Amino acid sequence: MSVERTFVGLPSPGFGRFGAGGHPCQGVYHTPAGVRPEVAFIASHYNIDFSEHYLADLLAGHGFGFLGWNTRFRGDEAHFLLDHALADVGVGVRWLREQAGVSRVVLLGNSGGGSLMAAYQSQAVDPNVTPLPGMRPAAGIDDLIAADAYVSLAAHPGRPDVLTAWMDAAVTDETDPTATDPTLDLWNPQNGPPFSAEFVARYRAAQEARNQRITDWCRDELDRLAAAGIGDRLFTTSRLWADPRTVDPTLEPTARRANRCYLGDPRRANYGTWGVGQCSSLRTWLSMWSLETSQCRAEPHLARITVPSLVINADADTGVFPSDARTILDAIGTADKQLVEVAGDHYLIEPDDARPRTAALIADWVAGALG
Repeated sequence: MSVERTFVGLPSPGFGRFGAGGHPCQGVYHTPAGVRPEVAFIASHYNIDFSEHYLADLLAGHGFGFLGWNTRFRGDEAHFLLDHALADVGVGVRWLREQAGVSRVVLLGNSGGGSLMAAYQSQAVDPNVTPLPGMRPAAGIDDLIAADAYVSLAAHPGRPDVLTAWMDAAVTDETDPTATDPTLDLWNPQNGPPFSAEFVARYRAAQEARNQRITDWCRDELDRLAAAGIGDRLFTTSRLWADPRTVDPTLEPTARRANRCYLGDPRRANYGTWGVGQCSSLRTWLSMWSLETSQCRAEPHLARITVPSLVINADADTGVFPSDARTILDAIGTADKQLVEVAGDHYLIEPDDARPRTAALIADWVAGALG
């Protein structure tokens, strides 16, 4: 089946086109050629471009519409604010309903987008997302259209959760990427691998403590800057690829490759300059990354999801693990939910048939869930 692709560019409530002409909300709508689908997916992410998502053409080939949708924060993770992003996702859902003629919408929460799309449905059915202190709510945040089904695909339990699980607990000075506590260093052979249960418990506690230290500093820094008439600032966070599971495959064993993360070798990635959460404004840290203050943690939002829900775990994922999928499944509010494991890595690149098999699985599930 051939696929037609339509570019969609739209303003967001209270936020129009950029000076250079681009719209804050942009995406590509994929449909079977010559067909106006009744059911469509929408997929969005905190900052990654999903306009040409790898499942878009495949699901269109099964007769669905697929809107790969980007908010104003595409490529701009450092300035992310949740309520504004949800307003932008709402623009895409409304377009599907009112312009594309879709009668039912399925939220596809892929990877980091899992918690974002859960937050969207949560806000649509029971408005609960609040702006950061001192900021006004995003226009349109209380006028979102709820979706009819939710799919979690290789998704994390939330941005603060995944960043904390990955961050290097051995960091002792946020201003010095070399400052290390050797008793918590994953690459100190005296610690392992394999890592003992005692080491892992200390390591996880130190990760949470590090997240809290950054949160406390952000709040203090905002107060300090406010006294000088400054509203925010950017800062960097180093060494964020140090989940013990990426180094020790005996921890939560799966079909994943050993000593791998999404950027390859975890030690090299950890000391590199590429990855999630490495540059933030103070407000963005509090909005997206803080365990204490972020509303990007999925569990509270998943509890408000009462529509049919499918959770898919990839068995060779090097950054999402079976415990993450179970956490998501358990948190979803509806009893009409299912967990399925597929063979594949995080992006379903390997094996060769991982993507078409997963698309067929989702298509079959939607047909049964929505009729």
